Amino acid sequence: MKPLRVKDIRNLLQGELICGSELWDVREAIYYNRHDLTKRNSLMFVSRSDAVNWNEINNKGPSLVITDKPFSELKNALSNTSVIKVKSLVQAYWKFMDYYRNLFQIPVVAITGTCGKTTTKEMIKHILSKDWNVQASISSKNEPRQSLPYLTGIDENTKAAIFELGLGNSGNIKHQCMIYQPTIGIITNIGVHHLDGCGNLEGYIKAKSEIVDGIKKDGTLILNADDTNTKKVPLHSFKGKIIYFGESLKSDFRASNIRFIKNGMDFQIHFSNKKYKAFIPGYGEHQVYNALAALAAVNEMGMDIREAISRLATFKNMSRHLEFSNGIGGSTIIDDTWTNNPTSVEAALKVLDSIGPGKNVILVLGDIKRLGNFEKKYHAEIGSLVAKRNIHTLITIGSKAEEIARKAIEEGSKADVHMFKDVQGVMEVLKPKLDTQAILLIKGPMSSRSMIDFANKLKKNS
Repeated sequence: MKPLRVKDIRNLLQGELICGSELWDVREAIYYNRHDLTKRNSLMFVSRSDAVNWNEINNKGPSLVITDKPFSELKNALSNTSVIKVKSLVQAYWKFMDYYRNLFQIPVVAITGTCGKTTTKEMIKHILSKDWNVQASISSKNEPRQSLPYLTGIDENTKAAIFELGLGNSGNIKHQCMIYQPTIGIITNIGVHHLDGCGNLEGYIKAKSEIVDGIKKDGTLILNADDTNTKKVPLHSFKGKIIYFGESLKSDFRASNIRFIKNGMDFQIHFSNKKYKAFIPGYGEHQVYNALAALAAVNEMGMDIREAISRLATFKNMSRHLEFSNGIGGSTIIDDTWTNNPTSVEAALKVLDSIGPGKNVILVLGDIKRLGNFEKKYHAEIGSLVAKRNIHTLITIGSKAEEIARKAIEEGSKADVHMFKDVQGVMEVLKPKLDTQAILLIKGPMSSRSMIDFANKLKKNS
C-alpha cells in the first residue's frame, strides 16, 4: 500500500479526530472482523455493529479506526490508537476506495467467466512479471470481501493489476468493479454455475454482464467470440473498445491448427493480418482460449505480441487443473479437482476425446454444487455427454452425481457404472483397473477435501 498520512485521510473523509495522533502514516487497510489484523500502521473500517477488541487493536498500533460508532463506545480506545468518527461508514469506505484507486493511472484488468478466470489471470501475470511489478488476486480467492486488501496492495511500484471477479450472487461483479475500476475487462466464457444465487441461467448471464458497465470510460472489453452465452451479453451501452478472441473469423485474436502435443497445445495465432506459431503448456482447447484472452490483454497494454507468445510458452500449468501424473499400476491420472461445473466437465471430456482412444478410460465425477433448482437437469446433461463417449468405467461420488450415472445408463452407456455416496470403497473398485493402459480423470468440487485427497492417493508419487 502507498503510505497515507492520517491527517490527509481525516480531511478526505471529513471526519472528526476523537483521540490519538494524526501525524503518522497508514500502510495497510482492512475491514475489521472481515480481514485479519496482522500489521502495525493499519487503517480499519469498524462498523457500528462490530464488537471491538481495543486491546488487540492497540497492541498492533499505531492503528487507525474509522467508524460511525457513538462517542460512548469510543472512549475505550487506548493510547496507541487514533480514532476518526464519520457520519456514515459506508460513504467513508467508498470515498476512500475511490480516492485510493485513482492515485494510480495503471492498467487494471478484471476477469470474469465460468471457467478459465484463474488460469487467464495467472497467464497475464506470468507474461508481465518479467518486466513489471504486478498486483494480482491470489489463487481463486475472488470473493468481494477480498477487494479492499487487493486494491490497497497496489503501490507506487505497481505497473499493472489483475483481479479475478467472483460471482456468488447478482451484484457481486458490479460491487467489485466499483472498487477496482478496471481499464480492461475480460469474460472468458459463460456456462452454468451459481444458479442458486442468480435464479436461473438468464440471471447468471445478467450477473456476468455487470462487468460491461463496470469498465472505466474508454476502456477495453475482451470477449469470447465463440461462446453462445457471451453473445447474449448486452453491449449497446458500452462505448469503449471491444476485442474478440476464438476460432471464428470474427476474432481479432484467432487460433487455428490446434493440436495436442507433448505437455501442451500447439496452435497458430492470427492477429493483425499476421500469423504466429504458439505453444501453451496444459491440455485442452479451452487452454488455447485462455491463452488468446491473455495475449489480447497484454497486447492492449502495449506488449509486443511475439514477446508475449514467447513468454506464454514458459507458463507453468496450475495444479489440479487437468494436471497429469503417473498413477497406481503405471496408469495416467488427470486431476481436475480445482473446480466443478458443467462447462469445465465438458472441457475435460473433450480432452479425453483427444487422448483417450486406445486406452482404458475411467471417469470419476463428484457432485456439482450451487445449481439451485436445476441440479437434476444439469447432472443429467452430463450423463448424456458421458453416454456418447467410449468410457469404460464411470464412478460417481455424491448423491447429486448419481443422476449422471442414471442418465448415462438410461442412454445406453456401455461403461461399468458404480455409484458411491463418498470415497469410501472407491479404491477397491479402481485398483484392479489401474494399469499402463488406464487413463483416469477425476473431477470434483473444490470444497470436497475428500476427493482432493483421493486424487492424491491415486498418484504414484503421493
